[in-house]
Amino acid sequence: MIDFFCFDTDENRISLLARARKVALSALLEYDLEWVSIRFVQLSDTITYKIETDTAEKYLLRIHSDRLSIEEIRSELALLQALNKSEDLHVPEALASCSGAYVLEIDTEAGYRRPYVTLMRWVDGEHASGEFSDHTVQLMGVMMGRLHKAAANFVPTSDFVRPVWGAESFSRQMAKLEQYYGCFLSGEAWSSYQAAAEKIISELAAMERSGDNYGLIHADLHSGNIVFNEDLPYAIDFGRCGFGYFLYDMAGSLLELYPKHRWLFIQGYESVRKLETDYVKRLECFFVMFMIENYCHHASDPRETDSLIAEQPYAQAYIRDYLNDTRFLFQVIEPMEID
Repeated sequence: MIDFFCFDTDENRISLLARARKVALSALLEYDLEWVSIRFVQLSDTITYKIETDTAEKYLLRIHSDRLSIEEIRSELALLQALNKSEDLHVPEALASCSGAYVLEIDTEAGYRRPYVTLMRWVDGEHASGEFSDHTVQLMGVMMGRLHKAAANFVPTSDFVRPVWGAESFSRQMAKLEQYYGCFLSGEAWSSYQAAAEKIISELAAMERSGDNYGLIHADLHSGNIVFNEDLPYAIDFGRCGFGYFLYDMAGSLLELYPKHRWLFIQGYESVRKLETDYVKRLECFFVMFMIENYCHHASDPRETDSLIAEQPYAQAYIRDYLNDTRFLFQVIEPMEID
């Protein structure tokens, strides 16, 4: 059987989206909805569509890649259901089909694996435009603190399965990057990446886990996965949620923030959950780890090559400081000159 998610060429991408639309339309027949429009949102780890009805209700239909099992998808939905019980949070939540199922397996073209489909209640809001205000960044930190606090109180069942983000997952990503680094890195730069990876794995091995620093995390809470409604931030797209260090989750959010805003984000977070006293060094480790993982994810896509090259003067400066044990998290970093 051929993976449903096959889009390594433009031709295959067009073919995938044609299959996906048919799957989406078939899936909607399984729900008691009077829908009036279906609009493609994006193709990433899932294919998503916005579904509008003749009422104010809106939904997000997701076609899942072959990467996740049905148990992993069901576990994500269980976590979201638990998070929504917190008065301080509002996250996407799944809608059951007419048969009572929260995850559907939908028929598709002969020869392809049948994909899993879920339907989520839409979280109203808009993505941020322009530079974040100081107050907004603090609120984002508060939101992450509330997510971690609520997730720490969630007790998974015996059949709960989600990815683990740590040394093993990072090593797998580095193995993938080794195949593609030549499109945006020199041999010397790749050696620095390898040295940083070795240091990251060594530091991860020395970290002790506890309920205070490790648990269920969003694992992809960048600005694209945050919407704002009446200036309040709300987390969406929990497709990467899993087990990991809370500081790893935070590092993913800090990557795109200015140094002064990183500090304000942390202040907001600590108004909900206190961090360990020596958190900065560990947070910088996760910062570089998350940055490299982003490049691992995008390196195989030729459409991303130009942006990867453009980011390297800063990326390699962060790696240089990390390898030299120079604190950088709250400093304005100067880009490196790259031949």
